[in-house]
Amino acid sequence: MGLLANFCSCFNNLLRRDGPAAADEDDGDGEASFGLFFDLRTLQIATNFFSDLNQLGHGGFGPVYKGLIPNGQEVAVKKLSLNSRQGIREFTNEVKLLLKIQHKNLVTLLGCCVEGPEKMLVYEYLLNKSLDFFLFDKEKSSSLDWMQRMRIVKGVARGLLYLHEEAPERIIHRDIKASNILLDDQLNPKISDFGLARLFPGEETHLNTFRISGTHGYMAPEYAIHGYLSVKTDVFSFGVLVLEIVSGRKNHDGRLGAEKADLLNYAWTLFQSGNALELVDAGLNNYNPVEAAMCIQLGLLCCQSSVADRLDMNSIHLTLSSDSFTLPKPGKPAIQGRVGRWSQTGSTLFSDKTKTTGTHTNTTKVSSGSSFVDEYSRNSISYSSMDEGR
Repeated sequence: MGLLANFCSCFNNLLRRDGPAAADEDDGDGEASFGLFFDLRTLQIATNFFSDLNQLGHGGFGPVYKGLIPNGQEVAVKKLSLNSRQGIREFTNEVKLLLKIQHKNLVTLLGCCVEGPEKMLVYEYLLNKSLDFFLFDKEKSSSLDWMQRMRIVKGVARGLLYLHEEAPERIIHRDIKASNILLDDQLNPKISDFGLARLFPGEETHLNTFRISGTHGYMAPEYAIHGYLSVKTDVFSFGVLVLEIVSGRKNHDGRLGAEKADLLNYAWTLFQSGNALELVDAGLNNYNPVEAAMCIQLGLLCCQSSVADRLDMNSIHLTLSSDSFTLPKPGKPAIQGRVGRWSQTGSTLFSDKTKTTGTHTNTTKVSSGSSFVDEYSRNSISYSSMDEGR
């Protein structure tokens, strides 16, 4: 009970300091218009007592259910597993962070429930579930045409730019992946699941941590192996995600054979041979070859071995928003070390642009300036065949 009382006290303090303005407003009947705390009974009834028929999915910390609350609003209820040893930490972390931030490309937290051992988060309900539900299903992926995929890429980039540069305090998500990108009724993306996110107060941009959390295949090697955490950790994950969106396949698929199993390695091989467009999802009837080539190169640049050589989210956003853009030619991406093996020495990860002192590292940002050597224009480049190599 002491833990619950302490959590509620901290939560209320956060709400008063950082929460939505509506929390202090009266709706005319003497009650606040922002219902932060939901009681367990309300959520049991809303989800038909957490029926399997209402389950939307199952994340790392527990199942998520669709519900209908008394005011008629559909919600998604994230129910943390009672067996989770770290559940309260991730739960509290997610609440604290989501009370500080608000953006159209981030999922909206409506409230929470803390009764006895139960811990739940209540979010806005998004009709189209998560990106992986469409992207990795050959039948459903046809619903994502090229324009929609580009809108998703741009939306995720805007969301990450907000977290890294525009939020009240810098936030590193640490678990950017297809299943954590939710889609609304117009297939607009919203970044979700902030249980692993880290807050970087002040001007801090990076640190060394002994607690490694994330998803294999999306994790930057310097973080997965050495615990080096920075905004470029999210950039790496974003790069892998972009390649998945372009190709319509998971970042690792052993059924495709040794050459194609690892998406990042396969993308690099095709790029080197000048056949990058072979990576594009064969299920797409039409696509913009210039945008596709740009996205593939952008994905590779986000996954560079050297942290300093990766683009930052501001450069990425500017590239995606511009009709005329420049991109540097990528070197070999950090192919090794993303799934538990590491064959490169630590010194190759950090170029001379990076200076390490103690447990903190000072890293200069990658600019979009004179180092950009390959210039493209969506209005000036054409390809002989949209289906080249397919």
